[in-house]
Amino acid sequence: MSGCNVTVIGAGPYGLAAANFLRAHRVEVRVFGSPMAFWAEQMPAGMLLRSNWEASHIADPKGTLSLDAFRNAEGNHFGKPIPLKRFVDYGLWYQRHAVPDVDPRQVTSLQRSGRDFLVSLSDGEQFTSRRVVVAGGIGPFAYLPEEYSALPKELASHAADHRDLSKFKRKKVAVIGGGQSALESAALLKETGAQPEVLVRESSLNWVGLHARLHHLGPISKLFYSNRDVGPAGISRLVAAPHVFRRFPREFQDKVAYRAIRPAGAAWLQPRLKDITISLGRTVLQAAEKGSGVHLKLDDGSERFVDHCLLATGFRVDLSRYGFLPPSLLARLRTVNGFPVLKRGFESTIPGLHFVGKTASWSFGPLLGFVSGTEFASTELARFVSRANGAANGNG
Repeated sequence: MSGCNVTVIGAGPYGLAAANFLRAHRVEVRVFGSPMAFWAEQMPAGMLLRSNWEASHIADPKGTLSLDAFRNAEGNHFGKPIPLKRFVDYGLWYQRHAVPDVDPRQVTSLQRSGRDFLVSLSDGEQFTSRRVVVAGGIGPFAYLPEEYSALPKELASHAADHRDLSKFKRKKVAVIGGGQSALESAALLKETGAQPEVLVRESSLNWVGLHARLHHLGPISKLFYSNRDVGPAGISRLVAAPHVFRRFPREFQDKVAYRAIRPAGAAWLQPRLKDITISLGRTVLQAAEKGSGVHLKLDDGSERFVDHCLLATGFRVDLSRYGFLPPSLLARLRTVNGFPVLKRGFESTIPGLHFVGKTASWSFGPLLGFVSGTEFASTELARFVSRANGAANGNG
């Protein structure tokens, strides 16, 4: 049976960056997964990235694989906000240059084998790996509120279930949520001929980018804003330094994290929403199938009859939803609210098992839920593994 040093599960921005940085430290790596699959297959066509340009580079140890380099090399003259399609193209370009040997097979099982891990693939191949880095993304964590659990998928589905929203043309669609996904989905639905209404639990909407001038005040702006683009003034600087952020009391971390990533829409969306009904302060109490559609009862006593409910209700990390993690490993993982508890190097309570991306955000802060966190995660991971390998080989 063959073996390797590090196995990376997942080929999105975090998996690709992790492999790139590890190889820069001369660490042997195998990477499995479909490159940029979540971005290409589980986000509606036509979407634009909310993150700014500087926060959308996938980290590269040589600094040569930026969005700017991609645009110059490929002649893709796109601007801001970044179109989803162009970002997917960028990710695939990054992959071809940095990790050309990504194996598209899926990891189906991970078992402890002595001090190593036994990795099983979708075609039956097995091999051992000293370490495993889980960069599986958020796809399995789509959150579906209980009120919609009895409805078939034809009547209620998560926003991540759709690549093409044109299927809802001439349909009445209740969009549930008040963040970027909900608001931009509503705009896309309207533009494809559907009749959306956005139902928002909060009494007001939050917007990002209303005060763009504050980002152009030179040194003053740099005091309050990090180019990682996560959170408002002040908070942006704090969450951009995960090792500092995680030293604060847990209660403070949770409050700051929520403020940094609370549901919000990009200011540039506002003109596209002007003809769309947005009902604020409304909660759906009951959703029931009625005929070929859905009957909704709201907390103010009003009702809605729609053809479909599009649930832009976000994602909730739950490691048990990673099908390759068996109960035997899950039982040994220390978790909090579904998140793994991680130490330096993104290592979990199972030695040699690491988590990067959104799953690491409980331990290292909200930066890890964004592409701009790939630099910190990959740098920290590669240094840790490199030092551990050196120690294991008698060089530490």
